[in-house]
Amino acid sequence: MQIHIKRIYEKTEKSDGVRILVDRLWPRGLSKEKVEIHFWAKNVAPSNELRKWYNHDPAKWEEFKDRYYTELNSNSDALEELKRHLHKESVITFLFSSKEWKLNNAAALKEYVEKYLANISI
Repeated sequence: MQIHIKRIYEKTEKSDGVRILVDRLWPRGLSKEKVEIHFWAKNVAPSNELRKWYNHDPAKWEEFKDRYYTELNSNSDALEELKRHLHKESVITFLFSSKEWKLNNAAALKEYVEKYLANISI
């Protein structure tokens, strides 16, 4: 399985595979009717408290990931729901709305899935 990350504001491409929005909040300026996603995984997004604490501060990145992974580990229902969508195709694209391209929740979730869920049969 290949996992990519992409801003939801970018053009949809066939090579995106299964498109999963991984933000808790709906992206500004986009209508739900016009956005091409397969699944909105808002339950795997960081909590509002964690998101506000992090505020895309690069100095907090490692601590953010630790806290986020702790949240994910305690949210087995959301992880099970996400896993059901991961097996649909060999290419998955996690969509995010942040202007921060590298240090965002989609990048952290991609790392989490690759590290912690890779050994689990999906």
